[in-house]
Amino acid sequence: MSTNSMTIEGKTVLVTGANRGIGRALVDEVLSRGASRVYAGTRTPLSHTDGRVVPLTLDVTDRAQIRSAVEQVESLDILVSNAGVSLGGDLDRAVIDQHLAVNLFGTLDVIQTFLPLVIDARGAVVSVLSLAAVAAVPFDPNYSISKGASLSLLQVLRGQLSPRGVSVHAVLPGPVDTDMTRHLDLPKASAESVAQAIVDGLERGDEEIFPDPMSAAIADGWSDGVVKALERQFASYVEADPVAS
Repeated sequence: MSTNSMTIEGKTVLVTGANRGIGRALVDEVLSRGASRVYAGTRTPLSHTDGRVVPLTLDVTDRAQIRSAVEQVESLDILVSNAGVSLGGDLDRAVIDQHLAVNLFGTLDVIQTFLPLVIDARGAVVSVLSLAAVAAVPFDPNYSISKGASLSLLQVLRGQLSPRGVSVHAVLPGPVDTDMTRHLDLPKASAESVAQAIVDGLERGDEEIFPDPMSAAIADGWSDGVVKALERQFASYVEADPVAS
């Protein structure tokens, strides 16, 4: 299912977890497509040769840092929530909490803090999740639980924000060749190819973006499946915000 399409050229973009992997590749991809300014949110200082890049110290679990970061952003068209963790381990309440702190609550806190800017721009919220959000990976249960919760969060936000002109996009990649998956003996897509496919999907207006060969195999079945049918049905219960319209 697609929303309105958009172009990156001339847009202001913020990417969390921008220091490596998919996040760093996304920074370079939106720059190549003409973004006017890219805020790169990282826990440690980021150096970039392109003058359009504005480093932001941004640990998504630190609310004070999030509040400080938003004060440095003048306007924002596209918010990309990419920061995430995968700590491994057996099913464990304490480890689930660690995953939720970043993958769910960190995502929520960043989105809620920057959302007024995105609403003003009638822009887009993008969150990089995982196919594990759709079907749990048994050998990585704590991560799967946190990503499943994050997918539910995005569905909630989509229903709430659509009447206000903000599109919400869930990225559902399979294995990607990053530090997070170095230990997995599986075919992996490159971070650069995934970043390109993410931006392609955003520009098309895809609500769910399947950015690699493994995830793309389920894309057609997803758009016509029961999950999207229910999401559309439940979204129809949300009345348009008369103020926003």
